[in-house]
Amino acid sequence: MKHTVICAAAIAMATTATAQSWDMPTPYGDSTFHTQNIMQFADDLREATGGELDITIHSAGSLFPHSEIKSAVRNRSVPIGEFFLSTLSNEDLAFGIDSQPFVATSYEDAATLWEAQRPVITELLAEQGLMPLFSVPWPPQGLYTNGEIAGVEDLNGLRFRAYNAALEEFATLAGAAPVQIEASDIPQAFATGQVAAMITSPSTGVNSTAWDFVTHYSPINAWVPKNIVVVNQRMFDGLDAETQAAVMAAAATAQTRGWEMSQEEATSMTAALADNGIIVYEPSAELTEGLQAIGATMLDNWNANASDSAKAILEAYQN
Repeated sequence: MKHTVICAAAIAMATTATAQSWDMPTPYGDSTFHTQNIMQFADDLREATGGELDITIHSAGSLFPHSEIKSAVRNRSVPIGEFFLSTLSNEDLAFGIDSQPFVATSYEDAATLWEAQRPVITELLAEQGLMPLFSVPWPPQGLYTNGEIAGVEDLNGLRFRAYNAALEEFATLAGAAPVQIEASDIPQAFATGQVAAMITSPSTGVNSTAWDFVTHYSPINAWVPKNIVVVNQRMFDGLDAETQAAVMAAAATAQTRGWEMSQEEATSMTAALADNGIIVYEPSAELTEGLQAIGATMLDNWNANASDSAKAILEAYQN
């Protein structure tokens, strides 16, 4: 009997030793579909591993600010995290090709671009001890303003919310004044006059109750940017083979599910904007032409500064 008890205790200790609890920071709130998808990813892993890998989601930048999440994963403060991919454009322009205006404006194009982008992104992240698990796009980006925008000149002088370097450049070329604002701070930024216009997804518009501070929305479908989930390579390598396989399977499922959720959001959230009183209007030919001209200028600038690996992405995508 004593031997049985000792064996049982040893088994329990071994089980406890192999079980792992991971903290995962994300930048967005619980109502955002990206966060909901990641919560399901964690649930899938918990079930697949019998609780041996338990991921706790820390949403809305509650554990680390958005700008620090990648570094936190890199230095193993946390094993895994999510962030907006193009925020790394200052490291290499390969990270931000999906935020270049009018390069990929549909989900089909965005998927083709990711196929070209992923091998390069994987190699770049590997140099920092990171491994991408999956990437999920936001709905195509639309224009939020007070009043209808007939042409690019109507943006002149407006304080414009930006969330990465590409959008800063876009706003500047449109004659607007870019201001870096995180998604969670959008309502306050508009309320205090920090910004008066923005380009973002219908999802972010609804989550920030955009009808409280703007009157018009135009689905200009400027680009389809992505979030990415990465894991620290050493932490991943420390998992047993069976758990590693479970992580990769859950990641593949999360990517497929996330793209489907994004497409559903593009329709339902645009309708929600209208239901809450925002005037949704199609961009005029003049506005579209002006915005595309800005996009062409930005792509020329991008090509002039891009690394060979970044240029290889664009070439693979366009051919």
